[in-house]
Amino acid sequence: MNQGMRVIAYLVASVFGVAVSGGPARAELVGTDQAAASVEPAAPNADREKVRAFLERPEVVEKLKAMGVSADDAKVRVGALSDAEVHAMAGNLDSFAAGGRLTDNDLLLIIVVVLAVVLLIIVL
Repeated sequence: MNQGMRVIAYLVASVFGVAVSGGPARAELVGTDQAAASVEPAAPNADREKVRAFLERPEVVEKLKAMGVSADDAKVRVGALSDAEVHAMAGNLDSFAAGGRLTDNDLLLIIVVVLAVVLLIIVL
């Protein structure tokens, strides 16, 4: 095969790798109410209840037991957290992906890598 085609194939694969490696960028205007809500939790009791409900789930209780922590100890520790810490924890609970689940970005990365490998095999 031509040396120029080989260089072009490596260049295309490199461009795909760089394009996929960065996450999506978002820019939005944020209102005063949203900014204030992100700094100070609006309903700390609701956040505490959300975390407590998470800690009462059977799979969480089993995982805590496997790690040597009782569910009651975990609830006491959550009770000792500040409102800001509980708010941050409650916000993170929504973003956890279920085990074994691929995000859209993961799937896109896999598809692009497979296409790049196929392209390299065809060109080389």
